[in-house]
Amino acid sequence: MTEPATIPSAPTASLWEDFIDIFTSPSAVFRRRENSGFGMPLLVLTVLFGILLYGTKPLVQPAIDAETSRAFAKAAKAHPEVTAEQMQSQRAMGEKLGPVFIIIAIPIIAMLTGVTLWLTGKIFDSKETASQGIMVATYAFFPKILASIVGALIGLLSTPERLNGMARLTVGVGALFDPETASPILMSLVTRLDVFTIWETILLAIGLQITGKVSKQNSYIAAAIVWIIGALPGLLGALRS
Repeated sequence: MTEPATIPSAPTASLWEDFIDIFTSPSAVFRRRENSGFGMPLLVLTVLFGILLYGTKPLVQPAIDAETSRAFAKAAKAHPEVTAEQMQSQRAMGEKLGPVFIIIAIPIIAMLTGVTLWLTGKIFDSKETASQGIMVATYAFFPKILASIVGALIGLLSTPERLNGMARLTVGVGALFDPETASPILMSLVTRLDVFTIWETILLAIGLQITGKVSKQNSYIAAAIVWIIGALPGLLGALRS
């Protein structure tokens, strides 16, 4: 009796290998994690961001202070009835709670990006599920970890005078503009033209190709739409300021 042919099993790798391969072989990561969910990678992403946020904060503090000062100056102009003591109290609270809110926001933003990718993919008849979209977005966010490290190095090598905004910590077009004089609307757009945000967008396209069975051309169009949608909150905030 002839033995049935053995179907080769899909290549497997540890979760930690995924966090290396996403930088070198993203297609392989998306293929082997296509149906694995997003919970553990999202947890690791959030923990790593939290560690880096607190670990690099002293190096990027001048840029944070500059952004905070501009925001409070605009608030004081719009609401002259608020006293200096009240402003200082709000600033102190923001310095304490700001990092906590950022850490909480990271997984939320990753999940929203994944849902946006999933919905956008439907325009191109994507087979991707919402869960797969979030998985793709979670792994696509890992270059942001490198962005945090690079931003800290920029902060270490820069003078406090140059660090007059968070855009100065990026690797892209936004770093070339002075946040003190440039239009807030312009800054909200050019800060997304950095190496790591573009890298993230490319990873979204690659993930959509694999999980959604979408053509390469359509996947990049979908990822570009996600990039544009991601720019809207900053653009709307700039319009209100």
